[in-house]
Amino acid sequence: MRPGLAAKLAVCLVVSTAAFFAVFGYLNLRLQRRQSEEMVLQSADRISDLIQRSTQYQMLRNDREALYQVIKTIGSEPGIRRVRIFNEEGRISFSTDPAEVGSLVDKRAEACTACHAQEAPLTKLDRPDRARIFTDARGERVLGLIRPIENQPACAEAACHAHPAERRILGVIDTDLSLAKVDAQLATHQAQLVRFTVVALILSSLVSVLFVWAVAHKPVKELIAGTKKVAAGNLDYRLPVRSRDELGELAASFNKMTEELARAQQELTGWARTLEERVEQKTGELRRTQAHLVANEKMAALGKLAATVAHEVNNPLSGILTYARLTLKSLEADGRDPATRAEMSEQLRIIERESRRCGDIMRNLLTFARQAPPQRAPQRLNTLIERALTLVQHQLELQGIELEKNLAADLPPLACDAGQIQQALLALLVNAAEAMPRGGRLRVETRLDPAGHGVEARVEDTGP
Repeated sequence: MRPGLAAKLAVCLVVSTAAFFAVFGYLNLRLQRRQSEEMVLQSADRISDLIQRSTQYQMLRNDREALYQVIKTIGSEPGIRRVRIFNEEGRISFSTDPAEVGSLVDKRAEACTACHAQEAPLTKLDRPDRARIFTDARGERVLGLIRPIENQPACAEAACHAHPAERRILGVIDTDLSLAKVDAQLATHQAQLVRFTVVALILSSLVSVLFVWAVAHKPVKELIAGTKKVAAGNLDYRLPVRSRDELGELAASFNKMTEELARAQQELTGWARTLEERVEQKTGELRRTQAHLVANEKMAALGKLAATVAHEVNNPLSGILTYARLTLKSLEADGRDPATRAEMSEQLRIIERESRRCGDIMRNLLTFARQAPPQRAPQRLNTLIERALTLVQHQLELQGIELEKNLAADLPPLACDAGQIQQALLALLVNAAEAMPRGGRLRVETRLDPAGHGVEARVEDTGP
């Protein structure tokens, strides 16, 4: 069985809490150990200072017996393991252990390395550098502190054993204090801290498990149960929203999703009920599309026929136009009376103008009927509209339709296939003309798209 999300969260919280308590306990013990050792170090420093002050008079008088009694009395205090005085040569002059008196201490011993670690001995050390912690033969930790005995004017002037004034250090007081009591207290504190940590860890674990169960496990289980019910088809099921956090938002989103699914199911049911209507509607649209395709095929056939007619009519029109021009030139050179010549010239010009008009109509028919692959190129929309109007101009005049043009002059070029656009415009114009068999008004307008996306062409008629 795989662990769930709640179990993972609970384990993560418990492990994090255990790590926190472990780090806290370690730092607490370390701090307490440091504080305890600092207190012992201060005690050792005070005892060393007390010994130096208490024995100064005996040293000046060179009263060794009294000096030894003072050191022995102070060394017998509880917690003091040993008190020694070294001379400048490292020989033990006085000690609470009589067996050590007179022996020479190795400068590599733990009491001497602070000053004699280098080739030239140091004459000044801070208190932390003068302290050391070591383990004695009984296995107990001991804190030792050395205190240098500096040469004072009284020592240099003493008659008994005067020292040269240039000698700065006369000897060292070495005080060793037992850390057994401190270690016992630290062990007791450590045991108490461990018990406290275990109890706190158990309580925090219980709180974490309850918290995860209430905040994560229960809502997730409800969400899983809800999804199973919705999957089974129960779209009326809703989750309780108990909070405003992410899980609360998830429950609200689940409820919203269920509502949308129910609404979608209702819409599908409605679609099923009205499917026949929609099928009939689409069938009507297909029929209209088919009729439109048939009309397009008719337009294509008409285009082919128009091309044939245009070729057949264009040649006679060219001959008529040529002979009209020749007759007009001959008439201008003829010697008839001016009135007759002017009348005949006007008639010939009418023949020439109408022939050109017929030629333009034929060219537009040829352009309209030309079958070519679509090619997009910059085109002027107004020019395409004028060409289409040329083809239906005669029909408009026969039906008495008034043409109103409002073509904008500032239209940009349109990237399109000229044949397709002209065919669409011609279909609109023909439909508009057929809608007004007894006359009316046809309005053609071009303008820029108000949204700035292109150009517009509008064809309006007054038909029914």
